[in-house]
Amino acid sequence: MTMERVNHDGVLIVGAGLAGLSAALAAAPRKALVLTGAPLSQGCSSAWAQGGMAAALSVEDAPALHAADTVAAGAGLVDPAVAAILAQEGPGAVRGLAELGAPFDRTPDGEFATSLEAAHSRSRVARVKGDQAGRAIMDAVIATALSSRHIKVRAGCRLRGLLRDAKGAVRGVLAEENGQLVEFVAPATILATGGIGGLYAVTTTPPELKGEGLALAALAGATIADPEFVQFHPTAIDIGRDPAPLATEALRGEGAKLIDGQGEAFMARYHPDAELAPRDVVARAIHAERQAGHGAFLDARAAVGAHFPDEFPAVFAACLSGGVDPRTQPIPVAPACHYHMGGIVTDADGATTLPGLYAAGECASTGVHGANRLASNSLLEAAVFGARAGRAAAQAADPGTRPERCQPAPDLPAKALAQLRLGMTRDAGVVRDAAGLSRLIGEIDALERTYGKAPPLVAARLVAQAALDRPASLGAHFRSDGVQDAAPKRTFVTLREPACQAA
Repeated sequence: MTMERVNHDGVLIVGAGLAGLSAALAAAPRKALVLTGAPLSQGCSSAWAQGGMAAALSVEDAPALHAADTVAAGAGLVDPAVAAILAQEGPGAVRGLAELGAPFDRTPDGEFATSLEAAHSRSRVARVKGDQAGRAIMDAVIATALSSRHIKVRAGCRLRGLLRDAKGAVRGVLAEENGQLVEFVAPATILATGGIGGLYAVTTTPPELKGEGLALAALAGATIADPEFVQFHPTAIDIGRDPAPLATEALRGEGAKLIDGQGEAFMARYHPDAELAPRDVVARAIHAERQAGHGAFLDARAAVGAHFPDEFPAVFAACLSGGVDPRTQPIPVAPACHYHMGGIVTDADGATTLPGLYAAGECASTGVHGANRLASNSLLEAAVFGARAGRAAAQAADPGTRPERCQPAPDLPAKALAQLRLGMTRDAGVVRDAAGLSRLIGEIDALERTYGKAPPLVAARLVAQAALDRPASLGAHFRSDGVQDAAPKRTFVTLREPACQAA
């Protein structure tokens, strides 16, 4: 391939989900160049989010209560200071998105209509038409970004590596655009590359999200935190589609019940909060019922019924596409990879452990999610910390150093990726044990010997090895062979892999 170099005097952002575009908007008046593989609103989890954004928007709520719920859900690993920032800045972030045109549901007196979701002590989730929040928010943010003179978007750019100078500082990225390798050099680079759902055979996220930003940052020497903590949404719609459509948690907030194949409700046997138990508990309960041959279904006939087309149009359409009418039939459900709590370690302003590199959104680890993300905190984190990263990166001065030549990361062929996805779901899924994780690592070893350190393999290894190294169950990480750990600590991993060579 030929090589082109683009020198950008501003903030370089990889990823155009809510975190990436929030960073671009907040970088003003500094120029922002956004690189995205897929067209805007495609290939990002933000546009697929259904439940909404959690924030203390009502007089019955307060940021301190939201922060406390966030800390409690994280099973002892949440950084309370970061949770306080998220909760304090949350209401302003939601109102700011509404001002951009996001059509949040409103009460008759004009206030935000909020709903209750699992592990929240208050009704605080701002929604759009039941399950349309992600798409509606992204539509508003994209329209604003495209009309902002300081933002330029280049679609069709696939991240292939990080550019570093002789001292290891990040100076930009190597991307592939229309079959050509392009070096994008900038004073500051923000990775907003999303999660790892595409590493799993059953996922609710776009399959393009295979942890490549996470992996490339790790290979460049950035510290990675908590990769073992993968959240599995309990109620993916089990109709044989890849990725699996999502039955939003808001349905359970409205009163939908989980039942087995005989029509018996089962969640009360697993947790006193039943359907509103923390996600990891609900996911394991559904997994157990399915493994036992009982089946698992979400029954919203009484809770929603005839109102499905208007109140939850995305769920309704997905069910119908699989031959299920949720107005009259229970919805078959299964746990699916939904969100990665781990990621590239950042401070509260998005700075990673590598000079010149920032991260935001699901690929980052701010410390706000701990071992188990609180429902509907993901869009909020993307907006709050994406903006903080954009403002911080806009202040970065050009170090004037020369980036070294970077070799593109090897590709992983489709057949090998399919094998990896099956292995991850089997051995690093809802329930894990040492034997399965060791088997998975052995498969990754074999794939690396054949294909090299392809980013999906690097990301998968981070998850599997950290899961093996944490023998105790905690939050979303459940070991069937688990031991007790009275004082759990966060996982921090730093690889030492040369990724660049002198030009």
